[in-house]
Amino acid sequence: MAIQTARLLDGKALAQKIQSQLADRVAEWTADGRRAPGLAVLRIGDDPASAVYVRNKERSCERVGIASFGQHLDANTSAETIAAEIDRLNADDRVDGILLQLPLPAHLDPVPLLLRIDPDKDADGLHPTNLGRLVRNETGLRSCTPAGVMEILKEYAIDPSGQHAVVIGRSILVGKPMALMLLEANATVTIAHSRTPDLAATVRQADIVVAAVGRPQMITADMLKPGAVAIDVGINRIENPETGKGKLVGDLEFDGAAAIASAITPVPGGVGPMTVAMLLHNTVRSYARTHGLEFGE
Repeated sequence: MAIQTARLLDGKALAQKIQSQLADRVAEWTADGRRAPGLAVLRIGDDPASAVYVRNKERSCERVGIASFGQHLDANTSAETIAAEIDRLNADDRVDGILLQLPLPAHLDPVPLLLRIDPDKDADGLHPTNLGRLVRNETGLRSCTPAGVMEILKEYAIDPSGQHAVVIGRSILVGKPMALMLLEANATVTIAHSRTPDLAATVRQADIVVAAVGRPQMITADMLKPGAVAIDVGINRIENPETGKGKLVGDLEFDGAAAIASAITPVPGGVGPMTVAMLLHNTVRSYARTHGLEFGE
């Protein structure tokens, strides 16, 4: 087994730190008699993973002092009914953030429903208005996972400015906003994907690698430049054929990459917890804007 020399970038510890800071801020504001910030998570159907995610988000809300206005609707619920519920939450003064938990049941198209969310209550930061604000370097709610990556880099004093960053993956959830945030931080950015010829050669040029392809352990040690920073956004469950037990792995082959990289995020415990922390951050930020309170970026 390769010997780990990379510094471990602990997203779990950072997420706890951010949540503690948010809790202090919320406690200060509500002590003055203001209502608590509110987050509404809409879950449609009975996807087991979604149920776990929503429970975790609700517990995190409780720790920070955010009121939860969750709704769990039947899998057969119509798009019209969901749209009406989103409209109701848009108009509800107690709600500062709205999240539509994906994936949705097969009969529902998520795009028009996501577009229906008020951009200023878009806790996921995925509304085209907020993505447009990101493109224009304007203030707005940021996509949670890439924003979490940027917070990890900031916490560990890894400055993307002047660095060559390679983002592997081009999804609207992670890849594209991730590239824009790194560009905003003055990195030179390459977006690589399944059609990139000689992916290994492209990745090997990177000072910062962000793997967000959703393929277990696809990025191996021989694809990394020695001393690169390796950020693993992937979370994949693989099974041991001998024991039948599953384990979570990322898009990076961790043991090999950790012997080559200068810094690396683990899976689990890296980027994942930061996604939830930034969801709460967006909700509190929206609340602060509504109340004219100082919050910062």
